[in-house]
Amino acid sequence: MVTRVTAEFEAPEMAESALKKIRENVRGVYSTNFVYNRRSNEAERLRGATIYTILPTAVTRPNYLTATLESPASEDVIPEPARSKKTTVFIVCDGSGIHQINSILTSMGGNNIYSPIT
Repeated sequence: MVTRVTAEFEAPEMAESALKKIRENVRGVYSTNFVYNRRSNEAERLRGATIYTILPTAVTRPNYLTATLESPASEDVIPEPARSKKTTVFIVCDGSGIHQINSILTSMGGNNIYSPIT
């Protein structure tokens, strides 16, 4: 019987290492995949960056006089749910290795593990 096991991890790196261990140690695994919030990458790119804000201050005849406000950027600009790197893994396998897959996912930090047997 072909089944699908899902689990959640805190980071994509943890999910990748768990899936690698499952592919190497469990027979009957047909495919593995993971999905995570890609918007969290934008929050990481903001570290150490600078935000420039242009403020119009006065209008002269042909030109505008403007001021530039420079401030350091931080990942706080993006709200917390969007910064989360929560990763969901999907494992398609036959029913013989579900207990072994569940134990590997648990030992590697997986949460909310769902499989048809457990």
